[in-house]
Amino acid sequence: MIIADTGFFLALANRADRDNEAAVSALGKLREGLVTTWPVVTETAHLLANRLGTHALLTWVASARGGAFEIFELTSAHWLRLEALMRHYAELPMDLADASLVLLAEEQNDGRILSTDRRDFRTYRWKKRKPFKNLLDLDG
Repeated sequence: MIIADTGFFLALANRADRDNEAAVSALGKLREGLVTTWPVVTETAHLLANRLGTHALLTWVASARGGAFEIFELTSAHWLRLEALMRHYAELPMDLADASLVLLAEEQNDGRILSTDRRDFRTYRWKKRKPFKNLLDLDG
């Protein structure tokens, strides 16, 4: 499963986004499914509604309902690791959505991600030392 971040979803939904073409191209080349977390779902829904309006939000919700991606379930057992990640990367800072994606990479033992957040996902390490492979980062 390929990890999907908020910026990827926003780029897909917005033809004017500078990363739209790369996001559409990457999605077309995928031979496996997408996975994300509830913090990313919440962040994406909020930003879609505020930036692109209700129609964009409802289109995205319909795609989710249709199985466009899976949602990894965070549990109370994950809070300690999420907090440790946010403390470690506090200088960036790391938000809950990004921490949940690092934790997801650790849980699935795979750091392939689709993210427009190039700086942070070049910096973050999963399992403390493994770099992400950002499939949207053609320069990195």
